[in-house]
Amino acid sequence: MPTPTPHINAKPGDFAETVLMPGDPLRAKFIAETFLENAVLVNNVRGVQGYTGNYHGKRVSVMASGMGMPSIGIYSYELFNFFGVENIIRIGSAGAISPALKLRDIVIGMSASYNSIYADQFGLPGTYAPTASYPLLKKATDAADALGIPVTVGNILSNDLFYDDAQSTLAWQKMGVLAVEMESAALYMNAARAGKNALCICTISDSLVTHEECSAEERQSTFTQMMRLALEIA
Repeated sequence: MPTPTPHINAKPGDFAETVLMPGDPLRAKFIAETFLENAVLVNNVRGVQGYTGNYHGKRVSVMASGMGMPSIGIYSYELFNFFGVENIIRIGSAGAISPALKLRDIVIGMSASYNSIYADQFGLPGTYAPTASYPLLKKATDAADALGIPVTVGNILSNDLFYDDAQSTLAWQKMGVLAVEMESAALYMNAARAGKNALCICTISDSLVTHEECSAEERQSTFTQMMRLALEIA
């Protein structure tokens, strides 16, 4: 497919090899304005803002993914396959399933369970286990140690449902799943299929255990430790 694509109005070379991908376009804008030097808007189709700039001498891009596996599935597929992107680091919010996690804790998704049919497209003769790229995972844990940022690494759940009528999300707690979000499994699958790299770093914005939650404004602009960690490994 030639570029621009139907969803990304950019040219070859507009994106860096590494793209940070929050769900919220306003979080992408905040990261670009707060952390990047000489940031340039390279995509704004449907208000899904993408920027490329420099962080401590490194060329880095940041673009929103929208909500859910279908949305990040589209954007990550196009970035990996048509724009030369090698690494996508999702930086998002997640709901705690583990009672050990508190608001603002940082979780790194070593693997992503899911309740989606996203994997069906690949025609696999079994059940696929979406997994982070180990080089990015190791860089993230090493950087967290160096920066003194506590992180919890483990399995997360990518859920197709935000409003779950059966209220079944907490059932994953018994299998040691740490937190629930809505995108990472599709990102990990797209990266594997394209031979590229992906990692999910999330900040706990609410708890399904205690029912505490952060505000929308806090989710947009105050999860800066997660943002710094992702930028350090970009």
